[in-house]
Amino acid sequence: MNQTKVNKYLRSVSIIGVGCTPFMYTVDKEETNGLTEGEMFGYAALKAMEDAGVNPQDVDFYFHGEASPLNGSNYLTPNVQIANWFGMKGKASIHHSEACCTGYYAIEQAVNAVASGKYNCVLSGCVEFGDSLAVGSHPYKREKMTMDKFLQTTAWLYDRNYTRSLMAGQELIYDDAAEWYKRTRGITDEQMDDTLNWMCINNRRNASVNPLAIERTTYEQLAKEKGFDNVMDYMRSPYNPKMGDFLRAGGVELKCDGAAAVIVCATDMVDRYMGNKSHKAIEVLGIGCAACEATTPHFEVRATEEAIRQVYEVTGVKPEEIQLFYSNDFIITSHLVSAEIAGYLPYGEGWKYICEGRTAYDGDKPINTNGGRTSFGHAHAASGLADLYEAVHQMRGEAGEGQVKFIPKTTMLRGYGGAQNICTYIIRTLD
Repeated sequence: MNQTKVNKYLRSVSIIGVGCTPFMYTVDKEETNGLTEGEMFGYAALKAMEDAGVNPQDVDFYFHGEASPLNGSNYLTPNVQIANWFGMKGKASIHHSEACCTGYYAIEQAVNAVASGKYNCVLSGCVEFGDSLAVGSHPYKREKMTMDKFLQTTAWLYDRNYTRSLMAGQELIYDDAAEWYKRTRGITDEQMDDTLNWMCINNRRNASVNPLAIERTTYEQLAKEKGFDNVMDYMRSPYNPKMGDFLRAGGVELKCDGAAAVIVCATDMVDRYMGNKSHKAIEVLGIGCAACEATTPHFEVRATEEAIRQVYEVTGVKPEEIQLFYSNDFIITSHLVSAEIAGYLPYGEGWKYICEGRTAYDGDKPINTNGGRTSFGHAHAASGLADLYEAVHQMRGEAGEGQVKFIPKTTMLRGYGGAQNICTYIIRTLD
């Protein structure tokens, strides 16, 4: 597999503001039914500006991310349609789409634009209606996206020239990481099943104390409601059925609607933009990226190894310096596999950390403190920036009831999506 040497930025870039909507099923509630892309993106963008202490005139350029704008929103140029909602009419912009990795590439796009010296202050935001579809060209009417309609779009992720047109079902493709982990770490099927279930339980505990999460009912509560005395008996029951050899229903994304945004600026201009804001800026130390389409054996593993190699090499950061970890786990095995590849969890031992509850928000090795894709929700493009929103609040000590036991200084975030793009970056609070 090809490798890339990543160079250091020409100038340092820091995060000064973040914004995020609640993740939700907009068409299911009267008060949210009818929301548009502009309103959702605009809300997140204005919140990020408020957080940073800037106004639209201060921002030089914006990036717009949406995983599937034509399918979900009937727009070819979605970035152009939304500027009025956050005061940036006339400012230049670019739309990009990297499927479920869009929100991670959103930070790379923004950082590169500032690090190059072309712009000093940039907004990057993402929006997705993952649970609904536009009705024709109606300005705001939407209808529920059925799973059948959603699964039709997943075929668009694969190279038709080199990939069998009828692959294994989606759930079997994504059993690959679980099978690989079980085989290479020498654990049993039962241990792998327990690990997958505990990842779900821990994610849900994290989401239960996050006011923006779409699902906040813990599995312990659900088990009790169904008459189970033990949560693991519930997790192994038909209420959480297997969808393949390993993956169960609880380990799959909750597709939904949402938006998130970030403001970055040149680090040496932080004081100029942030003014009297009390929180510290957070520097983006470096970013590593890779891509392997689905004909590559264990493609998530291979691309993650390359992206993480790049980011450690360019930043000089060591695995033991990472205090908080996020992984885009729309198939939940991802956060175990990527955490071990990153060295955040020890090789072959990560499953034990998970089963012991050590990766929950109140453990010593927290992962996905917002609940990840299986509990916070997955508004495809927006999810990566929602993870960044959570990470920033944790690093400021502003995560409320879900605050980890310490104030982390250095965090790694690993994005994944699109069969498959990988984007991994390390951020650190400025002294």
